[in-house]
Amino acid sequence: DLFAHMTLAEKASQLVNGARAIPSLHIPSYNWWSESLHGVAVNGTTEFPEPIGLGATFDPAAIHQMGKDISLEGRVVHEKAIAKGKSTIFHGLDFWAPNINIVRDPRWGRGQETYGEDPFLTAHMAVAFVTGMQGNNPKYYRVISTPKHFDAYDGPEPLRHFVDEDISKHDLEDTYLPAFRAAIVKGHAGSIMCSYNAVNGQPACANQFLLEKTLRQSWGFKGYVVSDCGAIGDIFRGHHYAPSLMAASADAVKAGCDLTCGDEFTTLNDAVKKGLVPVADIDAAVTKLVLARFSRGMFDPGGAVPYSRRPVSESNTPAHVELARM
Repeated sequence: DLFAHMTLAEKASQLVNGARAIPSLHIPSYNWWSESLHGVAVNGTTEFPEPIGLGATFDPAAIHQMGKDISLEGRVVHEKAIAKGKSTIFHGLDFWAPNINIVRDPRWGRGQETYGEDPFLTAHMAVAFVTGMQGNNPKYYRVISTPKHFDAYDGPEPLRHFVDEDISKHDLEDTYLPAFRAAIVKGHAGSIMCSYNAVNGQPACANQFLLEKTLRQSWGFKGYVVSDCGAIGDIFRGHHYAPSLMAASADAVKAGCDLTCGDEFTTLNDAVKKGLVPVADIDAAVTKLVLARFSRGMFDPGGAVPYSRRPVSESNTPAHVELARM
């Protein structure tokens, strides 16, 4: 019902991480960007060890419990923010974690965010984290976990905005895809983040092999894809794959990217008018995002959602701190 009453401009306004309010439809604004690689990224929550140290535990059960603890604290943070009448960065119910990239180059500046260099270990940790975060309620996610960055994202830091990773199909299947496959197929992650780099000639956030053939067709993914921050702009400025920011946005949505971290997708209103992208692709992206908000109970009475109304006492509890120290 909400979707049927949206204008094209209103639909485009929902495809950015700082989604705009639509007062006529009683849709509040919402910021999709929250972080939780080793704890909710706000003050007053439990700080768990860096992921590279978590990988060294070889303990998926502990990672699963950590994910559950983090998600409960995320619910507390979200409800406190809503009670104050705001929806800003780090206060949402969509967490851009875990980082399950495979570290092959120590010059990469984000190796500490990962579980290391082993695809088998990383796959197990990914499933444990995702399932701990999302819960097992048949109707509602506790939060949505967003494994990142899909895919083949490592290497010297300055190159990430324009490098094209030339990777054999064997290396993709043997090294770079296993952890993401496990997070989606076994962990049922509700979201996934595409990366800055290109893979075999196409930017990751406009990569039809990764987003359409692999993710949706082979793995049966039904959730939404979000870009890394500024990655849509890189399709135009860094990779020179598209002739304009508008064309880059159209290429990304056509390939299956539903949400941008940034404002690039506000250009989609004009992109449809210029014939760069069919309105059906915009509709498909908005549908996935609206359904994702429903899946956290954002449009339901609080009493109907089992994860809502969390007391402040559930954040940074002695039990959570003890797990962080073990």
